[in-house]
Amino acid sequence: MTQPIRQCVIPAAGLGTRFLPATKALPKELLPVGNRPAIQWGVEEAAAAGASEMVVVLSEGKELIRDHFAPSPALEDLLSARGKQAQLEAVRAVSSLASFTYTYQDEPLGLGHAVLCARDHVAQEPFFCLLPDDVSYGAAPVLSQLGEAFQRFGTTILALMRVTEEQISRYGSVAVAETVGRYHRVTNVVEKPAAKDAPSLLAIMGRYVLLPDIFDHLAHQSPGAGGEIQLTDGIGQMLGSGDIWGVEFEGELLDVGTLEGWYATMFRLAPEYAPKAFERAQSVH
Repeated sequence: MTQPIRQCVIPAAGLGTRFLPATKALPKELLPVGNRPAIQWGVEEAAAAGASEMVVVLSEGKELIRDHFAPSPALEDLLSARGKQAQLEAVRAVSSLASFTYTYQDEPLGLGHAVLCARDHVAQEPFFCLLPDDVSYGAAPVLSQLGEAFQRFGTTILALMRVTEEQISRYGSVAVAETVGRYHRVTNVVEKPAAKDAPSLLAIMGRYVLLPDIFDHLAHQSPGAGGEIQLTDGIGQMLGSGDIWGVEFEGELLDVGTLEGWYATMFRLAPEYAPKAFERAQSVH
């Protein structure tokens, strides 16, 4: 049995340009998904997988994320005085999900660079990494499934999903040499390949178990796709020193990182979070 994973790195330094002007002052990670912001879904998923400390990578101007997870005594006193117990419990629960450490990415140099910015706050042990642009939806949180795979293999673990040829250029793609049920041993990774160059249609999604060696590789990583330091490229460098496995996970990751995806996700969740509004909308059509 390998050691449990207790930390999760959450890169949240992106500019949110796809949602402008809505994200001019409000971080896109705080846009509501159902009854809570997207990043809270991610924190809850990581906590359910066993992580007790979140290392959140911010950029300047995104301090509202810190405020969201901090205690709010004045709001709690107001809700208590008005007898709004359910809302009071929900607000208190946010700040008790985990402990939080914050660090900053000074320049938008890519996902790999954002993860590297967390280096000084991560212990020399395996850790989760979660991108809040997708929310886990299903019986078993995706990070929990990756944690189970880590307990089995003890290696870097990637979340994998089969996509179409038209979609693969949006993701990292993997080549595999061995399959055991939903688990695939990865032999190569390619970031955002053209469909004709993709080693497979298994796409790397925004959930990982990473070993601390990743930081050394990212520190010496040359810019890749888009002129940015890509996490996928750093993971590829780790293939020379040990196995990497991927999990073709059960359940779904719902896109909330694009305007189109956010609308689709809100519509998908409407029967659960706003059933009357959903019924009215359905009746119109």
